[in-house]
Amino acid sequence: MLIRLLIIAASLLVSGCDKTPTGRDQLALIPPSMMAQFGSQAFLQMQQQIPVSQDADSNARVQCIAREILLVVGDRFPGIPMPETWEIVLFDDPTPNAFALPGGKIGVNQGLLKVAVNDAQLAAVIGHEVAHVLAQHGNERLTQELGIKALLLLVGLFSEGDADSERIIQALGLGAHLGIALPFSRAHEEEADVMGLELMASAGFDPRESTQLWRNMAAAGGGQPLEFLSTHPNHESRIEELQARMNEAFQRYQKRPPATCNQ
Repeated sequence: MLIRLLIIAASLLVSGCDKTPTGRDQLALIPPSMMAQFGSQAFLQMQQQIPVSQDADSNARVQCIAREILLVVGDRFPGIPMPETWEIVLFDDPTPNAFALPGGKIGVNQGLLKVAVNDAQLAAVIGHEVAHVLAQHGNERLTQELGIKALLLLVGLFSEGDADSERIIQALGLGAHLGIALPFSRAHEEEADVMGLELMASAGFDPRESTQLWRNMAAAGGGQPLEFLSTHPNHESRIEELQARMNEAFQRYQKRPPATCNQ
């Protein structure tokens, strides 16, 4: 009985009921309105905890690049549901990082501008974060985590509660983390890289700068955990994947006037 329940639950976790913009199967069951509310609340909390950058030139640069990226979303990924509004905020944080939240909330740290040294490299980051929102990665991840918890709850309910059962539950939890949660996170990052590459090229930003961005990130970040134990692909893997798609992206870039956001 327990084995049958495990098979059914695992099948529900890995089966897809929808497609992402790249055609990957996706299970994202949380209502979009609820995800947008989660994103808005979390973004508001971050703005209360981290000061917003007052650098006028940097703010104008970030907003211009984001605007150029968002203008091509409808053409590049037609029919994909879009947030009603987008909010892009530059935070006064020296960490070279950016993030996306459901509902079209994107944060860029001031420190990232020291690593993304030109507009095209910054466009690669912003395109990547826009892609996370478009592909509903937050929804998929939350659905996945709730599914893992439901699976472990089923195991607990139908086990004997002895020491061996506890060890089985702990092993299943670790297996789910390494076998489902982390690979799905890497899949999200890889998908956002691909979509971001297409968006930046379509907006008139040189896609070749995306690989240089990750070289800069590698130089700034030092050592990384093993890719197997990381939610993100390592820098070398990202560069290889981007290089494999560069010819198509560069052809798209050449058909557009170059974007100009220099201040």
